[in-house]
Parts: sequence; C-alpha cells; structure tokens
Amino acid sequence: MEPRSQSPEIGAEISSFGDLSISHKVDPSKKSPAVSAESGGYPDYVYVHAAAIFFTIHVEKPVDRRLVRYGDQISFSVPEAKNEIAQHYAHELAFNALKYQDLLEDIMIDSCFYLSQSIPDDLTSLVVVMLYDFQDRKFLPRACPEEEEIEEVRDVEKCLLRYRTKLAAALARCRIKHNLLTIDYILPESVRKKQERASTLPLYAWVNTMKTSLEDVCCTLEKEGFSEVKSISQLGGLTFCLDPHCQDLLVFPPHLKADLYRTKLLTEYKLIIQDKSRSLAAHSVKALLTDDDDVIMANLTSGYTIAHMAALSTLSTGRVWVCGVSQAREELQEILSHMECKNVKLLPESFTDIEPTDPRLQKAKVILVMPQCSATGVSNPVEFILNDSGDAGLLQDLCQGSISEDKLNTLVRQQLQDLIHAVKFPKAQAVVYCTCSVHPEENEGVVRKALLFKPEGTKAQPYRLSPPVLPLCCMSEVDNARENYFRLGPCERANGCFIAVLTREDSSQTVTVKDVLARAAAKGLLEGIDTGKPAKKERRKAKASVLPSSSASASQARIAEFLSRERKTTSSSSSLLLPAKACTSSHALLRAGQRARTPKPTPSSLPAKKNGSKPPPAGRPPERRAHPPRARPEERASALKPVELVLPPVMFPGCGQSRSPLPLSFFRWKGTSGHSQTSLSPSSLSVSRHREALRSGVVLHPRPWL
Repeated sequence: MEPRSQSPEIGAEISSFGDLSISHKVDPSKKSPAVSAESGGYPDYVYVHAAAIFFTIHVEKPVDRRLVRYGDQISFSVPEAKNEIAQHYAHELAFNALKYQDLLEDIMIDSCFYLSQSIPDDLTSLVVVMLYDFQDRKFLPRACPEEEEIEEVRDVEKCLLRYRTKLAAALARCRIKHNLLTIDYILPESVRKKQERASTLPLYAWVNTMKTSLEDVCCTLEKEGFSEVKSISQLGGLTFCLDPHCQDLLVFPPHLKADLYRTKLLTEYKLIIQDKSRSLAAHSVKALLTDDDDVIMANLTSGYTIAHMAALSTLSTGRVWVCGVSQAREELQEILSHMECKNVKLLPESFTDIEPTDPRLQKAKVILVMPQCSATGVSNPVEFILNDSGDAGLLQDLCQGSISEDKLNTLVRQQLQDLIHAVKFPKAQAVVYCTCSVHPEENEGVVRKALLFKPEGTKAQPYRLSPPVLPLCCMSEVDNARENYFRLGPCERANGCFIAVLTREDSSQTVTVKDVLARAAAKGLLEGIDTGKPAKKERRKAKASVLPSSSASASQARIAEFLSRERKTTSSSSSLLLPAKACTSSHALLRAGQRARTPKPTPSSLPAKKNGSKPPPAGRPPERRAHPPRARPEERASALKPVELVLPPVMFPGCGQSRSPLPLSFFRWKGTSGHSQTSLSPSSLSVSRHREALRSGVVLHPRPWL
C-alpha cells in the first residue's frame, strides 16, 4: 500500500456517493445483452452464480480471527449460466469480491450490517458479491431487468438499500484509516499492475479455417465497418490487424468485445476469441508436423484449444488425440461438432496412464504438453480460466499477487511427471511444452530435469532443446531464443507465455555401413577401393541367387541412388576447387613465375623422381614414400586464392673483401620439392653490375619472379 494523499484531502473528496467506488466502473458495453446499459446491474441468476463461485474460492480465516461466517454449504439453488457472457460476468464478479474480501468484511462489521441483519450464514457469500456490485454502482439502486426473480437475491438487495448510508460511511472511514487516495491501492502492487494491463490488453481471435478462410473473415469485418491496420500500435476504434507470430490470428482493441459478439463470426464459430498463448502453442506444433503425423494433447484444455489444433492439422491427414476426457465428454463433442472438427479422437484415460507403446498412438510424432500452471503471467485470469478450463482455485492466489510455495511445488511435480512421460514415447520425434507462468521452477527447471531422464529399454535417440520454431519479432524474443526458449513477458499487448521445443538428437533414418562407405568413397577418402561394383565372386552369387523379398531390391536401389547422388554432389563441388596438381606453397608460386620467364622448365611440385622410376600407371594409387609425406586428400582438395608475395632483400656475401646487400630478386631460384636450395646461377648479374645499379638507384628487375 502506498499513501497518495493526506486525510483532510481524502475527507474532502468523499462527500458524495459517487466517489466511493472500490474499483473502476465496469464499461456498460461489457454487460450481457440481456442487461441494458442504463440498468447498472446484473440479472438475479448472475449474482447467484457468482455467490456460488465465491463460496468455493473465498479465504477461510483462522477461528480466532473469523468475524464473518460463510457456513458449511450454500442452501440456495444455483441455475446454470445461460450463455458465455453471463458466465464470464459471474466469475468476474466473484473474483473482484475475492480481491476485496477483507475490505468488504470490514465494511459489514463497521456499519453494523452483519450484526443487525438476521441473514443466514449460507447467504453471506451472496451478500459479499452483491455488496461489491452495490458500491461499484455508487450505492445506487439497481434497475431490475425483466428476468426470472430469485427470492434470496431480492431479500439481500432490500437489506443493502436500507443500510446504504451506513455502508457508504464505513467505506469512507476505511479510506481515511488507510490514508489512500483510491481504494485500489489497498491491493498488492503486482495485482494493481495486472489490472492496469488487463484494461489495455488487446483481444486475440483466431480464424476457424475448417469453416471459413482468413480472407473471408477480413472481408466480413470490413463490411461491418472495421478497417485493417498494419500493427498493434495502430489499433483504435473499429480496427484490427494480423498478429506477427501466428498467420491465422487477428488482434482487436479491448473495447470491441461486445461489438464482436454481435457479429455472426463469433456466433457461427468462424472467429474464436482466446488468449494468444494458446495459439502460440498450437502453431509451434504445426511447424513440426509432416503430411500424416498424429498429435497427442497430453492435457485436457478447452474445446477451443483442441479445435485450433485440429484446424491447423487439417493440412495433413493426421489426427489429434486428446487425453483425459472423462467428464463433460458430450459437451466437448458438441463444441467440436459446431466447429466442424472431424480429426479429433477423445481418450478417457489420463496421459500418464497411457502406455508409450499404445498401438493407437504409434503414428503420433509430436506431443503437446500444456499442464496446469500457476498462470502468474496472465493479466486477466478470469478470462484465461474460463477460455482454457483452468482451475478456479488459482484465483485465491492470484488475487494476493503470489502463489504459496506448497501449491507451486505441487504444480511443478505434476508438470515434471507429464513431461517425463512424454519423452518415453519411442515413436514421438518432438515435444512442445507450454505454460503461462513467470516462475523459472515451472519453466526452465522442469525442462532441464526432463532432459536428464533417459528412458530404459528403447533405442530411440534422446531429446535435446531446440531453438524456437516461431518467428521472432523483437530483441527480447531474440535474447530468449539464444537460450532456445520462446518467452513473452506479461505486458500491455499480451499475457506471459513460455514455450520449449524438445526434439530428438537424430530424428533421421539410421545410417547403414554401406552408406558410410559410399559417402567416404565419394569424398575421396578411400583411395584405390572401388565401392561401386562388387567382387567377381559376389557378382556370381548375386546372379545365382534371387532376392527373397522386394525390400532387399528396394534397399539395393536406395544404395545405388545414394552412390550416384553422392558422386554427383562431389563432382559438382570439386569443380570449384583447383586440380590436385595445383601448387600449394609459396615456393611453388615462385617456380611457376620462373617457368614463365625462363626457357628451361623448373621441377614440378611433385616429389623428384629417383633412380629413373616411372610414374605409376593411371588408376593405380602412387607408392607410399617416407620422405616427403604425401599430402592428405583434404589438402589436395583445398581451394587456393591468388597471393602476391613480396620478398625482402637479404644480406649475401659479395666478391672479394667488400660485402653489399644483394636482393634475392637478382638471383634465380633453384631447388626441389624435397629440400629447397638457393644458389647463384652462372647467368646471374655480376657484382660490379649490381654495384652500378645501386649507385644509379635504378632497379633492373623489381619483381622478376612474377
């Protein structure tokens, strides 16, 4: 808590009910279509639903500090949410009441409302959520919509209206007591920052390509009055843009949620509003798929995430296997049928209970692990939990700005168990691990521990950490990619996200001995060994025998094709290199220059012949010599660059008693490749002529070796 002003100023500011709101007023455009903007309230069933949620997530205080009792269970019936919007408002109302639970209880005690009103304990949760909405409406009465009336809601509302003055005074005293400019500052700083980011967080919606296309959706939006901009920074009004990471993801300003729900794109499941982190995980899997690969979703997430993975997999003939679908199976199947997902298979077993050698999953090449996480990188936890089937119990920790150590350790153990089980599948070639947490224990810590695990009884290659498969759009993403992680920090444009891609160290086919020998022969490493044709005895045996199956002939054809391909590759690359007889030293360059100036050819760069030996016939490797050592194949195949050599003058003894510097350029070079020697040729310049050249300053041959 940070004091912002002194008590006299605060007392002057709270002279009316309009200044007593705990949090920012809810945008009327975000209300349910069943509630008018002028009503300033929710239908009765929304309050009942919110009270039931708050009862399950409220903080139970110790007995010695418990002044407000909530009972053991709720006695009123809870109707089902009529639509997704009503469900969202019920969760949001319960979460806001949870954030200000201590404050609301203090108001009820200070105003004597809790002690004077004979309200059963099982209705206390309903009182708390309605009190939060009452002060949020600045203690004004609710315009009751024409909906089904619930008796408990109307009774609590009448009690709150009778005590409205005392409740407002208690709220004012609380602000003065804590010396706060706004009641929002009673919350932890991390929670306040999340609230600020959530108010500016854009809406992300992916296009269901199983029912429409990106072009059709953009045309429909333009007909509805929307206009496309180039980047997120240009969003405002009725605008949208394409996401830089995902090709089927559209971004909208945060205030257009109600406008989008009024379009047919959302009601017909052509456009799905969901957090960006779910789309990033699905696109990471898509980048690793081939034509007929299956995908395993290890954790049960929302139907939207499953449908998005299925939509991205429609380009191939593979299927999406979803594990742990034991409850709400019919509801999930209904959502998938509305979205026209036909390549999804639901498994009732949990992921850790499925054997890695299960015959149903042998075509699965990529496993997507999205375990339950702390969601500490999410700025709008209510929408995240609703859209991704998260644990509502996490709201209790998120409203406090931190997660308990015990709960964090429990989450880490479950995450590590899922990831280790994923690397046990022998046919899988990649694992994608995704969380929305900012804790390293849930991210890098789990990945490092899983990489240390080595499955027993399998010949599959171990896993390694691979670079991100998503495009990198800023320097922070590039810095994280150096650690082979894709990470988005929570900001005003997106929630936090962590993605790690694990791939096999060698996912290619096993290289046989013949392939290794053929590759070595094509590169010239096996001199004098012919690997293209078998021996005579082998050829006779091959003619006499018939291959037992077509697999053997296919193997021979593959080897022949590999040999041809390797030789072609080597011949094309060798055209860029110098011949094997090219000069490879500065002495050879000098000899080449002298051959151009003198009629007598100098010895070649090859070793000098001894005892009149003849050169070896073509096709036969040369005999091994002890001196000098034969050049290695890679030295003969190395490319040479033109080099200009300028040799400095050396001191050489002259004729008689006088000595003068004689440049090496005035003498011819003689020697062999075995041991180089320098000597004065009889045809060299005389010493007297050399002295005259020195006195006159004229250089006869500046660089005669060129």
